[in-house]
Amino acid sequence: MPSKHACIDPQHHVSDASAFVRAVEAACHERGLRLTPIRARVLELIARTGKPVKAYDLLEMVRASKGAGADAPPTVYRALDFLMANGFVHKLESVNSFVACHHPSSEQHSVPFLICDKCHSAVELEDLEVVSQLEARAKALGFQPQAQTLEVHGLCARCASA
Repeated sequence: MPSKHACIDPQHHVSDASAFVRAVEAACHERGLRLTPIRARVLELIARTGKPVKAYDLLEMVRASKGAGADAPPTVYRALDFLMANGFVHKLESVNSFVACHHPSSEQHSVPFLICDKCHSAVELEDLEVVSQLEARAKALGFQPQAQTLEVHGLCARCASA
């Protein structure tokens, strides 16, 4: 991941859900991972939504596309676990939702998010310096970080100017 990325448009990298799923399929092939149909479907739904989506809403979308009784909650949660563990989606802890990762070919990584409290958009802030500084500060205090979740809430530029 580059240290700074000029893109702050949340749609920039995941504007085509089908192309995103194909990119993840390629990454899975390269890494020897299995992207099952339900994993691919959950991934596609997250990418198509274009903003953070809750697991329950994903379950309802899967059921709507396959009919009543399709895919129990554990199936969707297992798909989400796989997608998160392999860096294809991020979980936004503060809003208990999931977003597609802008870097489907990279493995799991930490990134800060800017979350709009009005329109609920989430921007993956691609800044390795912020992540590195947090890790360095933690280690300087003798803390051994295992994961980072940095989420900044506020208003996006569009909502702030409205």
